[in-house]
Amino acid sequence: MKIVVLGSGIIGTNTAWWLNQAGHDVVVVDRETGPAQETSFANGSQISVSYAEPWANPSAPLKLLKWLGKDDAPLLFRPQFDWRQWLWGAAFLRECLPSRLTPNIRAMVCLAQYSRDTLRLMRSDLNIEYNHLERGILNFYRDSKEFDGSQKAADVMRDFGVDRRVISTDEVVKIEPALAPHRHSIVGGDFTADDESGDAQMFTSKLAALAEKKGVEFRFSTRITRIISEHGRASSVEIIKPDGSYDSIQGDAFVVALGSFTPQLMRPLGVPCLIYPTKGYSATFNIKNKDLAPTVSLTDSSHKVVFSRLGDTLRMAGTAELSGYSRTLNPVRCQAMSDLAKDLFPEALDFDDVKYWSGLRPSTPSNVPLIGPTRLPNLYLNTGHGTLGWTMGPGSGRALADIISGNKPEPMFPFIGI
Repeated sequence: MKIVVLGSGIIGTNTAWWLNQAGHDVVVVDRETGPAQETSFANGSQISVSYAEPWANPSAPLKLLKWLGKDDAPLLFRPQFDWRQWLWGAAFLRECLPSRLTPNIRAMVCLAQYSRDTLRLMRSDLNIEYNHLERGILNFYRDSKEFDGSQKAADVMRDFGVDRRVISTDEVVKIEPALAPHRHSIVGGDFTADDESGDAQMFTSKLAALAEKKGVEFRFSTRITRIISEHGRASSVEIIKPDGSYDSIQGDAFVVALGSFTPQLMRPLGVPCLIYPTKGYSATFNIKNKDLAPTVSLTDSSHKVVFSRLGDTLRMAGTAELSGYSRTLNPVRCQAMSDLAKDLFPEALDFDDVKYWSGLRPSTPSNVPLIGPTRLPNLYLNTGHGTLGWTMGPGSGRALADIISGNKPEPMFPFIGI
């Protein structure tokens, strides 16, 4: 079949790769000048199966109220005159019910584990270098109550086969000596040796280059205006080419992997797609003293930020802002990130040359992504991965390629339309 994939981020590019491997003729369309230029560009770099947990949980509403209006809050809600935000918010509150937590964790962990295995397979077969480290993820806590609560979450993860080990303060410092100066403020942690880190943008770009050599056509700097349907099926996608002229691309099937911008394309077709952007921030620092910089990927649970070593740089990322589609950098949030990095690693990083970035994470209320066919039988979604696009991307693309090819996907995951 000829399959048109809309979007060339970590999700779209992996989907295109696996569709090509299944023998399909694939065309990828993206408005940017190259792959992984938006949400996949500068994320937290963690392959974090151990933290495949939904934001929606019984304690979330109270935390949101406490953080309301605080510019440096880990999760910031800025009310907009946008009915989509309020609809998403109502669905989010429903997902906070205790009965929803375990099913959502089960679904997320299942896909994340499959995706990590898929990434390892691709790394072995394709020999892609992307500054990856297989040193696990270490989450450290500064609040005793939060640490005690984390042990319950670790128990749930272990029930699903994730070896998320609760550790003492001494073990935290032993695993990551760069945290030794802060031993007095750390009450404990948890560690998952199987998790990884690496540069998502670098991996995606190299995978796109390999896919192009295999025959995948990439059409960059091309705007997507609408999907045209005929007789209950998607027939073509209308585009604006780089020279400004209109055109269309016909196909036998279409995959929409446009992240936070997927709903706009789905709404005229009557396809439900409850996704809203949660803006995340990152700061990338050059390392000036390698002996004092962390080598294990870290999560600071109190501030909801992560740190990942990428070659000679340290990527810091986190926070979530429900504030619409603007990617404008909030200087307060940027400064808060730099201040935290300076507090943790004052002599390790160059704070005079910081690269700040923001991206719109496509989030469902449950944090369970939308993968599978829609009411139009040849139109498929692969979107809504929230903060876990890098963690779930390779497996999501592989599983959807199986579905489109008429095969049963391997992971036990609630694919839509199946």
